[in-house]
Amino acid sequence: MDTQLNYRDIIKRILQNHADYRIALTDGYDSYVLFDDERGQYLVLDTGWNDTQYLHATPIHLSLIGNKIWIQYDDTEEGIATDLMEVGVPKEDIVLGFRHPKIRQHTGFA
Repeated sequence: MDTQLNYRDIIKRILQNHADYRIALTDGYDSYVLFDDERGQYLVLDTGWNDTQYLHATPIHLSLIGNKIWIQYDDTEEGIATDLMEVGVPKEDIVLGFRHPKIRQHTGFA
């Protein structure tokens, strides 16, 4: 099985679950899953109104680089890495891109 194709589907499914959950929590804004398979970029985008404040935020950003899933940004409570591992993505295929390279080697992830 092509790991990259499989990871694309996994990422999209997990991000859609997060977007659906975020929408259920509020009626003031929407959450969208945006992806670019050609460049391996995947994110959740929140837009709308939160009371009197306009919201435009990217709470999750993942990249698929080679056969690894890079977590570029994660503003979730439990951590997107946890969701990835729960569906079978091994830790060695997950890179905490938001961590400095000197620290990244001590995280237990790729």
